[in-house]
Amino acid sequence: MTPDTDEIRTAVRERYSRAAKTSSRGDASSLVGCDLYRSEEAGALPAGALVASLGCGNPTMLANLQPGETVLDLGSGGGIDVLLSGQRVGPTGRAYGLDMTPEMLDLARRNQAEAAMTNVEFLLGTIEDVPLPDGSVDVIISNCVVNLSPDKDAVFGEAFRVLRSGGRLAVSDIVLVRPLPEPMLQVMALWSGCATGAILEADYRSKLGAAGFVNIDIERVHVYDYTDILSLAADDLGGSVEVPEWVDRDATALALDGAVMSASVRARKPAS
Repeated sequence: MTPDTDEIRTAVRERYSRAAKTSSRGDASSLVGCDLYRSEEAGALPAGALVASLGCGNPTMLANLQPGETVLDLGSGGGIDVLLSGQRVGPTGRAYGLDMTPEMLDLARRNQAEAAMTNVEFLLGTIEDVPLPDGSVDVIISNCVVNLSPDKDAVFGEAFRVLRSGGRLAVSDIVLVRPLPEPMLQVMALWSGCATGAILEADYRSKLGAAGFVNIDIERVHVYDYTDILSLAADDLGGSVEVPEWVDRDATALALDGAVMSASVRARKPAS
């Protein structure tokens, strides 16, 4: 049986709460995502923001942000993409970060204070229920978070709602190349580790289209092998996945190898 919404959110919140505490200690040894940003970008940010980078891409580059734009980062974590967005949109623009994990918001706000940035703001909430008005942002970004949601239709519907006419979505995410085996859907660590929450590329396109988006483009970035998948799903950001005894490891390894990819996803809200 696939975990229900509350179970999934609890697992995700607990995992990223631990990540925030690990980042606060300055321990980057077990975290991923730090190498996704150029050295000149990393050098301009607080160390705490870079250490807490748990993404699978660099959506701020993907979005081609312009001065004066308003940006929303869905699942902003330690704030690295929000701070980068704030730099790119400049003093006439604004960048919002939305996250459901209080510990991550605390970390992000500390990083904001260290960076002395006044055009960014961090909000508590879920990406299925964005606390912003209709048509209030120009660009939506996200970094390996949409796949974690148990209700992606709601995520894309909310993204469409808060975008202005002609606004764009540019996210880095985990997408399935082919379906995952049913046993892995029952391993909760994989939900909070970006694997079994992912959906097929065709379904991703379909859900974006159903929400109203056009010009949908999904570009493959990296296809993960079995070792990559276990690393993403590792419990407590550095432990090992607790796979139940009834799971056939060899068969699962073959099924997972090459089944998951990181991708760059672009789409646009039609202009009125």
